[in-house]
Amino acid sequence: MTGYEMFWPIIAHVALVYFLYMLLGFRRRKLVQAGKVRRSNYRENRDEPPEGLFVKNCLANQFELPVLFYACCVLLYITQADNLVAVVLAWVFVALRYLHAFVHVTSNNLRYRSPLFAAGYVVLGAMWLWLAVWMVFPNG
Repeated sequence: MTGYEMFWPIIAHVALVYFLYMLLGFRRRKLVQAGKVRRSNYRENRDEPPEGLFVKNCLANQFELPVLFYACCVLLYITQADNLVAVVLAWVFVALRYLHAFVHVTSNNLRYRSPLFAAGYVVLGAMWLWLAVWMVFPNG
């Protein structure tokens, strides 16, 4: 391991956030061009059609639970608990965020979205538990 493995899942999540910003801009431009909404509506976030609203909500969601993910990753790195277990958990969390985002911006079907969110919640909880156990028993 190079020592930076814990940061690649963070970078992968940041890439998802950037993609969602681009998708939101694309969908909003398309809605304005189609005459479904006026550009001024976005100034005050009024009456956003579902095509844009799903992406907007998904993007907002990337700054909720993932904030705890970023903090945990940095703390895992600082405490040198960023071993294979932690890195695998981080990648699983990010993969679940990608799947959750895909469902959110396509069908937005809660039947699929909710379990993906719950799985990410559990994985992130496992990361924090790993950190806590590592700090309590630093020498194994």
